[in-house]
Amino acid sequence: MDLILVNLIDGLVTGLLLFMLSAGLTLIFSMMGVLNFAHASFYMLGAYFAYSISLALGFWVGLLVAPLIVGLAGAGVERYGLRRVHQYGHVPELIFTFGLALLIEELVQFVWGKNQMPYNVPEILNFTAFAISGNSIPAYKIFMIFISVGIFIGLLYVLTKTRVGMIIQAALSYPRTVEALGHNVPLIFMGVFGVGTALAGVAGVIAGPVLGTFPGMAFVLGSIVFVTIVIGGLGSLWGALVASLLIGWITTFAKSYNIEMENVLNAIGISTPENLSDSVFRDFWSLTSPQIADILPYILMVLILIFRPAGLFGKRSS
Repeated sequence: MDLILVNLIDGLVTGLLLFMLSAGLTLIFSMMGVLNFAHASFYMLGAYFAYSISLALGFWVGLLVAPLIVGLAGAGVERYGLRRVHQYGHVPELIFTFGLALLIEELVQFVWGKNQMPYNVPEILNFTAFAISGNSIPAYKIFMIFISVGIFIGLLYVLTKTRVGMIIQAALSYPRTVEALGHNVPLIFMGVFGVGTALAGVAGVIAGPVLGTFPGMAFVLGSIVFVTIVIGGLGSLWGALVASLLIGWITTFAKSYNIEMENVLNAIGISTPENLSDSVFRDFWSLTSPQIADILPYILMVLILIFRPAGLFGKRSS
């Protein structure tokens, strides 16, 4: 029971971190229909900017300033790059954002080098919040949970309860009507893109000390972010949250329990072949859950695409 509680907390932290990344991408897609391949690169920039700022002014200043810098950079990308490409369709957009991701990675290596940065947890949060049967839960993980939940509540409130949120949602469905009412729709799009990238920056700031700050960090989480929004449903904030938590818990529990594939298949009625001389079948039957933990989200995505192409909460199927 204690191990289950520890895994629930660890999975919650992983899932909420993933939500912060996917929330920004979901916000951008729901407004503009753009799948931003460079989204994880803004997450990486958030970590690097926060590291550099923390050296001079401390972690907390970095937490406030780094996402703002990333958000401004994202707004500039939309204004002077993506807006010009958007008129030519989705394929040029994908090529543009893919090229932007490569460019950002090269810039990061040029400025900060290829080694991992010593970006550490702030001293004030570097202690054990509580322990469960000898398993310590760091205070920094609790801090990450509160930040993620606060972002979700804030986004949900702005989008559903404020005038700004109503204008944003109206601009999604009826851009010409909103423009006729005197609102600057291109400015709204630029602002949404900037906020979306700023959210990725926040994720980078708080994940950098835990997951490491290095040039390949965008590649590590880049693909799983797209898996998350596909599972949750393109453009759905609730879907992004549910999918993120599902992925966090699935991977955490799979890595914690050493369950063999043979036992799983036997449990669902597939008996073990009498002759396992073929090395491929023998290796498959002997697989354990920690070995396949990282591919489980992709398997879930394939199943979702087969049985519910729009995703768990999505309204868009493309």
